[in-house]
This record gives sequence, C-alpha cells and structure tokens, in this order.
Amino acid sequence: MEGPAIRIRDLRKAFGPNQVLRGIDLDLPSGAVTVLMGANGAGKSTLVKVLCGVHSADAGTVTLDGRPFAPASPAQALRAGVVTVHQNINDGVVPDLDVASNLLLDQIADGSVGVASGRALRQRARGVAEAVGLRLDLGRPVAGLPLADRQLVAIARAMAHKPRLLILDEPTSSLSAAEADRLFALIDRLRAQGVALLYISHRMSDIRRIADRIVSMRDGVVSGLFEEKPLDTAGAVRAMLGRDLSDAAISIPAAGRVILSMAGIVLRQDALPFDLTACANEVVAITGLVGSGKSALAAALFGQSAPLAGTMTLDGSPYAPASPIEAVARGVFLSPRDRRANALVADFDIARNLSLPFLRRHSWGSFIRWRSEAAMANRMVGEMGVICRSPRDGILTLSGGNQQKVAVGRWMSEASRLLVLDEPFQGVDIQARRDIGAKVRATAKDRATVVLVAELDEAMEIADRILVMAEHSLAGEHRNQNLDLSAVMRQVTEAQQGAAA
Repeated sequence: MEGPAIRIRDLRKAFGPNQVLRGIDLDLPSGAVTVLMGANGAGKSTLVKVLCGVHSADAGTVTLDGRPFAPASPAQALRAGVVTVHQNINDGVVPDLDVASNLLLDQIADGSVGVASGRALRQRARGVAEAVGLRLDLGRPVAGLPLADRQLVAIARAMAHKPRLLILDEPTSSLSAAEADRLFALIDRLRAQGVALLYISHRMSDIRRIADRIVSMRDGVVSGLFEEKPLDTAGAVRAMLGRDLSDAAISIPAAGRVILSMAGIVLRQDALPFDLTACANEVVAITGLVGSGKSALAAALFGQSAPLAGTMTLDGSPYAPASPIEAVARGVFLSPRDRRANALVADFDIARNLSLPFLRRHSWGSFIRWRSEAAMANRMVGEMGVICRSPRDGILTLSGGNQQKVAVGRWMSEASRLLVLDEPFQGVDIQARRDIGAKVRATAKDRATVVLVAELDEAMEIADRILVMAEHSLAGEHRNQNLDLSAVMRQVTEAQQGAAA
C-alpha cells in the first residue's frame, strides 16, 4: 500500500442547522481499495460530493498528492483526476447520445475531442471500450440499453480519465456476476497502477472480494477503521450502526389461500415453461443473476408485457392485465428496480411521490385534499423510517436509502392482493434493508408478496420460499429453513455456465 493520495482533516459540512459532516479525518491510500460503509444519513454521499466538487466544505482541509484540493465544480475535480461513478446511473450517461459519444463525453465537452468525424470519434471510443472489456455497439443510443449496460458505459467513461482517485458508489447493484467479475478485474488493474479507490457498498460479497481496508461512518464522523487482515466485517458493521446487528430470524407462518397462480408461463421464445403460485401470508423471493428473467416476470405481472404462453389467475379469476392501470385496479402493485428512472418524480416532494398512484383517494374532483395526503405521508414516513424534516421536503433532499424507502412505501400505503418488489434493497444499508424487510413481512398477512433479488443473502432475510430463476424460467424451489446454500448456488452457477456455453 502506498502513501495517501487523498488526506482529509476535520472536514465539516452543514445544510442549515443540519450538521452532516462533523469533522471527518480520513486517508485514502494510493494502490488500495478503501470500502466505505455507513447507514443512510451517515454522510457518505455528502463526503463524496465534497470530493467531486458538487459541494464545498464549510471547514477542514483536503489534499491530493500533497497539494491543497478544493474543487469548485465537478469539471475541476475531473481535471484533477478525481472521478466518480454515481449510484444513479443516469448521472453518468446521457441517454439520448450513442455509446461512443457517452464514452468520450467529457473530452467532447472540454474541446479535446471534436465531433466533426463520427468515424474518428468511434475509433477513439473503441479504444476506451476495449481497454475495459466493454463489448457494445458504439452507435447504439444509450437509452435503448439495459440498466447493466448503461452502468458499464458509465464505468468505462470514468476509466477513460485515468483517475488518481476513483469513487464507485454501489457499482455492482445492476451487474450480473460475469459483469461484476469484469469490474473487479478492472479494479485490480487500477490498484496495481497505484490508483486510490473509494468503494461504497454494503454487499459483503463485494467487500470480501476487493477490500484492502474498511472505513465505517456514523453520524457524520469516521466511527471505525479496519485494516488488519482478515478484515473484521462484523466489527465494521458494528461501528457503522453503533451496536451489534442480530441475525434475521425467519419464522415461516402457515400460508393462506392461493392468490396468484401461473401455469405454463413462457417469458421468452427459447425459455422453458414454468408454474408458480403465491399465497396470502407468504413472501416468495425469486433470486437469480441479472438478466435471468426476474424483471420480465415482474413486467408480465404488472401488465407491462404479456407472456408468450401460459395463463394466470388472481384470486381464482383469470388475470391478463393489458396495462399497469388495469393491474393496479386488480390490486397488483409493482415497486420497480430503478427508482430514479421508473419510480420517483424528481420535481415532487416526498408526500406527492408517496401518493402519486392513488391521487384519486386524496382528491375531491380536480382538487387535492391536502390533509388526506399529508396524513398518509406522515404515516408512511413513520412506518418506513424515512429520515426527513417533513414529508413536504423534496424527494432529492433524501439519501439514496431513504429515497428507496419512499419508493417501496408508496406501494405499501394501500392494501394490495399481490405486491411485487423488484430489487427493493438496491442502494440501502444493512439496517435499512432489515427495516424494509421487517415491514414487508409484518404486513404480508392479507396479500401475496413476490420479492425479486439478485443477492441470496437478501432473499434469506425476507422470504418464506426461495425460487431460483435462470434463462427466463424457474430452476429450483427451496423452503427458507435449513437452507442448502450449496444447492441454491449450484443452480445459479449451472445456469450461468449454461448461458456462457
């Protein structure tokens, strides 16, 4: 491990009376991956925004390679070699431009790359893509790419800057296992080149794979530093929360009557048909790699697309929704995986984001009944544990984890027959994950609940039954009691190997 690329001393930042950073002391060594852990609201995002020039610090000092570093803008931070890949992928790409233009966007903006020759632009972009192993059609608009591919474009764009400090915020949240392995190989290469890496994640599989050291934050200060091998991940979680995190114990209740029944469902032309049932008082988790078909299943349940074959019933009656409006009318709710693109409205406050699908319940004619909406919003903010000053705060004033609580809470504010949650824990810390999971299970009695997750740990914390999805079909079913982890992982791994063959 080399000396520190970044040295932070007594860094402070407040927003009005809210002291977010309260004296951060932190070194980020060259040639090392520092994993940063912190509960929602601990100050991680604000620290990153100070480092990448979005916010200026109120007090304290930052040095980069021994020289004072106080960027006045993201562009200035970028020129200094501090590059950030944000958790919200759309902050790192321009959907209306093609892949080549996105890869060279910063060079185009500063005039170092011209736009006169599309062929020359793509040739240079091809060099960037090949350097990181990105295999995409460079002429394709980014808007048409899956979320995982957009994330890889954002990461490749960051790598093009030959960063001195690379900040990665939950970078594997939308990546398949193979894509994550490619990212980890890039991280290993950058580490060997002496780049300092700040990696923000709560995924223990990521942390065990790449961390050289772990830093925990709590209430705006560094609460723990762990560098001795093997790294004390349990101690890091304890320092992050200020207490021990007890194991999540699942007590499987008796399932009620069948709510959802799917028979002979075919989601893709070459996929095998499958059957699926979900009962009242039951939480079913479906796990599998990114691209295994989980989101396609969610789209079929929510009326966004129709299965190629098979039938569905809801409460014993035929169910074939032609649109999400029809699905909601039948009591089928979906919390989508990409909250910024598909769930939250940036210009609305917390209350309106919560009430949006159910505005008729809070309206009289064309007028909003403010008291009704406010009562619902206050209830859901309390039940979901959203940290805010008021439900009338803008949604973007919240941390990513609290935004996720709003995105999930919206669909739990009203009774449903079937609740589908697509990656409900994306971008939330361990405690928030437990809070959301506990709320989902506590309210499951009168509905069926289907949770789609890529991480097996997340499935084990919330589900009564765990199904493995691969190649747009079901590859296995397991009761979440004395679970044979090797059998589950074997089903996932064999599916991955089959897809690669």
